[in-house]
Amino acid sequence: MSNWQKSSMSGNSNQCIEVRTAGGLIEIRESDAPGAVVVTTPLKFALWLEGVKRGEFDHFGAG
Repeated sequence: MSNWQKSSMSGNSNQCIEVRTAGGLIEIRESDAPGAVVVTTPLKFALWLEGVKRGEFDHFGAG
């Protein structure tokens, strides 16, 4: 199991998403709610990241 990693863009803030690998899977959590963990496969995570890079989820950040 690897250590939790967050974007360097979040600095010391607790307003970020953290990611790590565990047993061949990807775990994702919010730094301010570390008890709630989402687990997914590396393939699904990679596909989601590609969608983020293409801007498919940009409308969720507008506000």
